Amino acid sequence: MKDFIKILRRFVPPYKKYLALNILFNILAAFLTLFSFALIIPILEMLFKINDTVYSYMPMGTGDFKDVLVNNFYYYIQQSVVDWGPSVTLALLAAALVVMTALKTGATYLSSYFIIPLRSGIVRDLRNYMFDKVTVLPIGFFTSERKGDVMARMSGDVAEIEFSIMSSLDMFFKNPVMIIVCLTMMVAISWQLTIFVFILLPIAGLAMGKAGRKLKRTSFEGQTQWGVLMSTIEETLGGLRIVKAFNAEEKVRRRFHAENQVFYRLSNSVARRQSLAHPLSELLGTTAIAIILWFGGSLILGGHTALDAPKFIYYMIIFYSIINPAKDLSKAVYSIQKGLASMERVDKILDARNPIVDPSSPKPLPAGGAGIRFDNVDFSYDGNTDVLRDINLEIAPGATVALVGQSGSGKSTLADLIPRFYDPTRGRILIDGTDIRDLRVHDLRSLMGNVNQEAILFNDTIFNNIAFGVAEATLDEVRAAARIANADDFIMATDDGYDTVVGDRGCRLSGGQRQRLSIARAILKNPSVLILDEATSALDSESEALVQQALDRLMKGRTTLVIAHRLSTVRNADLICVLHEGRIVEAGTHAELLAPDAAGFYRRLVEMQSLAQA
Repeated sequence: MKDFIKILRRFVPPYKKYLALNILFNILAAFLTLFSFALIIPILEMLFKINDTVYSYMPMGTGDFKDVLVNNFYYYIQQSVVDWGPSVTLALLAAALVVMTALKTGATYLSSYFIIPLRSGIVRDLRNYMFDKVTVLPIGFFTSERKGDVMARMSGDVAEIEFSIMSSLDMFFKNPVMIIVCLTMMVAISWQLTIFVFILLPIAGLAMGKAGRKLKRTSFEGQTQWGVLMSTIEETLGGLRIVKAFNAEEKVRRRFHAENQVFYRLSNSVARRQSLAHPLSELLGTTAIAIILWFGGSLILGGHTALDAPKFIYYMIIFYSIINPAKDLSKAVYSIQKGLASMERVDKILDARNPIVDPSSPKPLPAGGAGIRFDNVDFSYDGNTDVLRDINLEIAPGATVALVGQSGSGKSTLADLIPRFYDPTRGRILIDGTDIRDLRVHDLRSLMGNVNQEAILFNDTIFNNIAFGVAEATLDEVRAAARIANADDFIMATDDGYDTVVGDRGCRLSGGQRQRLSIARAILKNPSVLILDEATSALDSESEALVQQALDRLMKGRTTLVIAHRLSTVRNADLICVLHEGRIVEAGTHAELLAPDAAGFYRRLVEMQSLAQA
C-alpha cells in the first residue's frame, strides 16, 4: 500500500478540509454504531428475563465512569418498568434504537458527502496535470511514444484511476475507523476472544494481499494492451483513405481483431481475479465467525469467562459488524491494486523529464533584427547517430535562407532547432549573439512564426484559428492579416464568414485555403523570424500561386528560413544551403551554385527536377 499512500500525499493536500470532515463523521458513525448495538443487551435481557439485579442510582464521581454510566442506565430502565410497565419500556428502548440508527446513518451520509469533492477533485487535478504535462513535453517525447497510447493513458488510465482508486477512498477512510473502534470495544468486553480476532484478521489480510499483487500485474498488462488498441484505432482513422485505396480493410481488421483478442484475455483475467475478492473475503469472514462462536461458546459453557449470553451476542454483533467493513476493505484493496497499475502508466507521462528548460538566469530578448548563427552544431535523436554534423551557418537579419536537399538530409531537423523543439547535441545557436538556451523558451518562441507543409488547424472558427497565437486580437486585425494572406475573399464567401467552423483539422476547407489561414495566423503574430517548411509543396498550381504571393508579403523584412523541394520557389533567396547526409555541402545564391566551378550538388538537384517536370 506504499504506492497508494504516495498517491494520497501527492494529491490530497488541497482537500485536507474535506478529508478531516470525512474522518470526523466516520468516527462519529462508528461510535453511534456501537451505542445503537449496545441497546440490544437490555432488550434481550428484558425479553428473556436474564438480569434480576436491582440497581440504585450512583452519582457521577463515585466510581469508574463506565461502571457509573452502565449502572445508571439500568437504574432508569428498571424505574421505567416500575412506572410504565415492561411493554412501554421495551417500546422506548426500540425507539431509542431507531433514533441512534438514524443518527448513525446521518453521520455515514455526511462522511460520504464530504469525501465526494476530494475524490472528484483529485481526478480533475490529475487530468489537468496530464494535459499540462503533455503541452510542455518536448516534441522528441512523442517521437518515441505512440500517440494512441498517450491518448489511452489520458483517457482510459485516468478513468481506471477514477473508478478503482478514487471510488475506494470512502471505504479506505471509513472502514479502518469502524474496525478499530469495534476492536477496541471487543477488547473491553472480552480480551480472550479478541486475541483470536487479532490472529485471524492478519492471516486473511495476507491471503487477500497476495491475490491483489497478481491483479496489479495483470491490470498493468491490460492497460498497456488498451494503449496498443487505441494506437491502432488512431492510425486506422488517420490513414483510412490509404486503407481503402489499397483494399487493405481485411488486413487492418485482422490486426485489430488479434490485438483485441489479447485485450479480451487480459480483461477476463483481471475481472476474474477482481471477482474473487467478495467470495474469498466472505469465506474468510464466515470461518472467523465460526471459530469465534466455537471458542466463545466454549468459554461460557466452561465457566472460564464473566461473559453472559446477552454480552456474548453483543460481542458477536460487533464482530459481525467488522466483517462487512473488512470485506469492503478487501474489495477496495483489489480495486486500488488495479488502479495502481494505471497510475504507473500515467506517471510515465507525469514523471517524464523535459530537457527543454528555461535557464536559471534568463537573458532579455535581443533588441536587434534577429540574426541567427549556427556554431559547430551537431544533433542526434538517439544519442548514437548524428542527424546533423558540423553545421556552421549565419543568417543575417532580414535575410532569406533556403535549405534544399534530398529527403532525410536534415532540413526540417535543422529548422526545429531554432525554436528549441530540440537542443543541439553539441555546439550552439545564437540570435543576435545570444545563445538561445540563455533565453526563456516562451520569449524565444514569441519571435518565431511557422508555416508548415501540413496546415495545422483546430476544430474551431476561422477567426479563432487565425487569432490562435495572439491574445485579444480584434476582427479588424484578423481581417487585415487574412487580406495579406489572400484569404479574406474565400472566408467572406462562406456561410458564417469568420465565424465558420473549419472542422476537424480544417477538413471543410481545401488545401490552399487551409494554408492561407496558416499564413494569416503567422502574419497576425508578426514574428521576427519566419520558418517555412515545404509551405507550398502539397498545393496545385493555382493555389500555389496565391499562397506564394501571400508568403512573399509575409517574408518582407523578416529573417526567413525556407525549406523547399521545389527549387523554383527559392531561386530568389539571399542564400541557398544544400544539405546532404546531415552536412551543409554547398552554399551560395542560385546563380553561384549553378556556376561551372560549383561543387555540383545543387546543379544535380536542378537537373533532376527539370527532368521530372519534362
